[in-house]
Amino acid sequence: MSYVLGIDGGGTKTICILMDENHVVLGRGEAGPSNYQTLGIEAAKQSLQLAIERAVMSANIEAVGNLNIEAIGLGLAGVGRPKDIEMVQFVVQNLQLTNTLPVTQSFLPRNIVICSDCAIALAGGTGYPVGITVIAGTGSIVFGQNSQGKTKRVGGWGYILGDEGSGYDIAIQGLQAALKFYDGRAEFTALAEKFQNHLGLNHLEELVEVVYRRGWGVKEIAALAPIVDRAAAEGDRVADGIINSAVTELTSSTKIAISALFNQTEEFEIAIVGGVWGGEANCRGRFEAAISAIAPKAKVISPRYEPAFGAGLLALNALNN
Repeated sequence: MSYVLGIDGGGTKTICILMDENHVVLGRGEAGPSNYQTLGIEAAKQSLQLAIERAVMSANIEAVGNLNIEAIGLGLAGVGRPKDIEMVQFVVQNLQLTNTLPVTQSFLPRNIVICSDCAIALAGGTGYPVGITVIAGTGSIVFGQNSQGKTKRVGGWGYILGDEGSGYDIAIQGLQAALKFYDGRAEFTALAEKFQNHLGLNHLEELVEVVYRRGWGVKEIAALAPIVDRAAAEGDRVADGIINSAVTELTSSTKIAISALFNQTEEFEIAIVGGVWGGEANCRGRFEAAISAIAPKAKVISPRYEPAFGAGLLALNALNN
């Protein structure tokens, strides 16, 4: 029996799964962030090692005996340049599991798969590394791969340069619309009152203090996107226009990925990931309707598995090939 590790490493936490060759997950562990570009190599290594050890400790090792882990897949945010991959390879090859665990690791270079978090979201979302994933959470990005191994990425340029259709984008447009109405520069929207009530403000002008003086970042602002979504579901014309704009942007990006990777006769799946899709304003339904007009053979699905599972699948593919 062959065993592999699948790791989803991000800026807030690291998730590791231990998987066998039959795709059975034996253990799962979590640790702190592992983005070496913001944390440094040593801190990232410690998070990776701790997540692996916790995954192994959570498994029923006695049932299978001593484990030899032969491959590892890592999906990491911000990893794209050859230098990044070399650095992560160095970290992985220097991982040392505690000798109290009944586990050995023998990672040949070809069995260390290092890729972006989008690639493991796709592999986990569809259950194999073919198709498209449309991520619309705090940020947004579209990533796809076809059966020939060709990939296409659209968007993902961050909240200043892009991230259209993301929670942050929706929230910012909502805040701007509320303030324009407050000024008398734009039509009525219930968003002004909704933001004021949600944040406990006496006057909408206090948004300046909340956003600027409290140093709100991307995540805090993106967390306001559900207010826009709810207003749209309740019939607010301005909020509905913002949601429609977000869906249009995500559809446009997806269309570009489809054109680059698939032809009109191919069937493929589009896994949608992120909090934007779960709102009350039916973003998913709007997106599905738009995609069906572009690619009738495409099927929009919810993710089958988590990204860490996708990383494990990529590790198994490397081992088998």
